[in-house]
Amino acid sequence: MSKPVVAITGPQKGAFGPRFLVACAVRWYGATPLQVRPSDDWRQLRYDAVVVTGGHDIDPVLYAAEPEVHPKYDPERDALEAAVIDDALDNRLPLLGICRGAQLLNARLGGNLFQELKSHRKMTSNRWTILPLKTLHVDSNSQLSQLMRADHCRINSLHNQAIDQVGKGLVITGRDLDGIVQAIEDPNRPFLIGVQWHPEFLILSPRHRRLFGRLIAVAKGRMLAKS
Repeated sequence: MSKPVVAITGPQKGAFGPRFLVACAVRWYGATPLQVRPSDDWRQLRYDAVVVTGGHDIDPVLYAAEPEVHPKYDPERDALEAAVIDDALDNRLPLLGICRGAQLLNARLGGNLFQELKSHRKMTSNRWTILPLKTLHVDSNSQLSQLMRADHCRINSLHNQAIDQVGKGLVITGRDLDGIVQAIEDPNRPFLIGVQWHPEFLILSPRHRRLFGRLIAVAKGRMLAKS
């Protein structure tokens, strides 16, 4: 059997570190990474799973909201990733959304976002860090719980925005100490998970690495079923 191909979406330029680390995790579990950028015609590409990486905030127009803050948006990237997410949803491909990837996944399914978080924080810091300094509480009846193998663990934080109302079919499976949503999933799909933190920066930790492992295991299972 050939190796599954995992599409890794991101901006046209930059984000070398996260892209490289996601590709390392993909190779770790025996799959082939495929870097996808806004200039690529995604319709000409073949992939068996998707990782939507982190980055700039998504444009509020994508969830029918007026801008409350004015960060830097990337409309070309939004368009590419919205199309790839829709394709993955239509074809039931395993998908992992990381940070903005989780937010965009939620928006594609009709959810919306908090556009700023500082006013929502009382017990946690608004500081960005790749270090696992925040506490994640995990819903015990979730795929995420099976992967984390714990009801709480430490995560990092590199985001301005977060999920408010969840999209159709999604459930909240993780929150931080302020109750801010940190993980969503669709329990009726083999693997459709969005996480607000960056597991690629924590791939030396087995519990965070297992997110990529499970994504690829599901992709391999789909390939076997078709062969």
